[in-house]
Amino acid sequence: MLNPSTERTVSGSPKRPQLVPYITQWSGERAPKSELVIRRGRLAFADERPYDRDSNGVLWSRVPSQPGKGKPEFGKVHALRQRNAMERLLCQVCGKAADRNQDGILWLLGEAPDSSGDSGVLTAHPPLCLPCAHASVSACPHLRREYIALRVSRLERAGVRGALFQPSGSQPVAVDVGGVAFDDPLIRWVRAGQLLVYLTDFRVIDL
Repeated sequence: MLNPSTERTVSGSPKRPQLVPYITQWSGERAPKSELVIRRGRLAFADERPYDRDSNGVLWSRVPSQPGKGKPEFGKVHALRQRNAMERLLCQVCGKAADRNQDGILWLLGEAPDSSGDSGVLTAHPPLCLPCAHASVSACPHLRREYIALRVSRLERAGVRGALFQPSGSQPVAVDVGGVAFDDPLIRWVRAGQLLVYLTDFRVIDL
């Protein structure tokens, strides 16, 4: 199973105007109750629709997209908007195009990348635009303590993070939450909530 780094989602400071990232889930965005079943040897919704799965055949959580409804829940990530930001390389804070120059796309990490391996950096956090990167470093207590800015010239979709199920008789039963690679057989039993990417070619920059 994949284990992305434990970077925190950008959140607002009590002494500053509230900064609500694009990928943050709101209290009014409640997932509908959807029955899960086993169909053709994999996890499925009982009333499954074509858009419940991505191009890799992975089942995704159903969450309505109604940003601004209710209160922001900074500890929760909205599955559809996070996936959209990753796939389209949008800023995780404002939802517009992430900053890109000749050296690559701008990313922020909450800690320095591990230099002991050559497999890259696994993350569930989308990139940022330059103004939102500066705002994030100022607003987020975690990033104020430590952050690393990267220019990423190459990345690849690695897998998903979500709820892992297993068959129990004729019904699926939740057993874990974590990351699963696209080439892992367990991917058939995941209800995904976040898209994971490997940052495979990058350099550290001065933000």
